Amino acid sequence: MTAPDRAVGAQPWDTEWAAEKATEALRYLGTNYPECLDALRVLDAYEMAAHEAAVRGDWEAYLEALKGYMKAGRNAALRIRRGAA
Repeated sequence: MTAPDRAVGAQPWDTEWAAEKATEALRYLGTNYPECLDALRVLDAYEMAAHEAAVRGDWEAYLEALKGYMKAGRNAALRIRRGAA
């Protein structure tokens, strides 16, 4: 995931780019860790962080929030898997 070649707040927010990145993150989780999709509450903080970064127009913070989203989803899925074992 990379940010468009823009300075923070210098350009209008690119909603198409942001939607692509969010779709990639959700697709990654759904493909590799589908269990986490039943535990979406653990992702709320990262979803809020991504939203806040988008409101600020902060590309880097948006990407960091999506990375956190994917890590939290992975961790939740692994906890679920361990509990099922």
